[in-house]
Amino acid sequence: FRVLGELGRGAMGVVYRAEDPALGRPVAIKTITLTGTEEERAHFEARFLQEARAAGGIGHPAIVTIYDVGREGDVAFMAMELLDGKELRDLIRGGSLAPSEAVEIAARVAEALAAAHERGIVHRDVKPGNIMVLSDGRVKVMDFGIARLRDPDVKTATGMLLGSPRYMSPEQVSGEPFDHRADIFSLGVVLYEMLTGVTPFAGEDITQLMYQVVNGAVVPPSHVNRTLPPVLDYILARALKKRPAERYGTA
Repeated sequence: FRVLGELGRGAMGVVYRAEDPALGRPVAIKTITLTGTEEERAHFEARFLQEARAAGGIGHPAIVTIYDVGREGDVAFMAMELLDGKELRDLIRGGSLAPSEAVEIAARVAEALAAAHERGIVHRDVKPGNIMVLSDGRVKVMDFGIARLRDPDVKTATGMLLGSPRYMSPEQVSGEPFDHRADIFSLGVVLYEMLTGVTPFAGEDITQLMYQVVNGAVVPPSHVNRTLPPVLDYILARALKKRPAERYGTA
């Protein structure tokens, strides 16, 4: 790959715009710097490659296509399709979306998650920053299955809390075992935010936020945005159930 420029930079690595000279194809290359002891680095790289292979095997139009993975010195890299669009978090920064648009985006994400869940892959970090709306209206879910390798937004006293607590399921926040239904809860939070402009759980600090996720009641979205049809209240009430068994069984 020939690197052409930088697309973004995070705590653990850089994403580059690049070209595959053999095919003349533009690509995005996500890099993660491997740190720690040799054993830690090997473990980290193995997880990165394993998750990349899993995501690369889903093959769904609403999931970013992965072309290649590898390692160059202390850097593990993943080459994927280069997307032309906006992150959902940028689209909702100004407030809520039209209900029809919000539901359409959520439906596309749900289809992508269902395809992954059928293969035993749980995203673990469904949030507006990991959903891209392309210029032609298509939707792409990003960072599939490598979410748990990210620097966490929060560290807890008992260990690491991976993901974004505002969008996490109660079982993830509590540190309990979780399955694909955690993604369904997270998608419910994202849909709620698209419809209302706010997330269903908030707090003065991280402890309060986590308490609300685990224990707080959800205000029906039509009480926040009076233009919404009541059917959305029912859909979100079920998606945001505290107990996984009471949520939808599949995305």
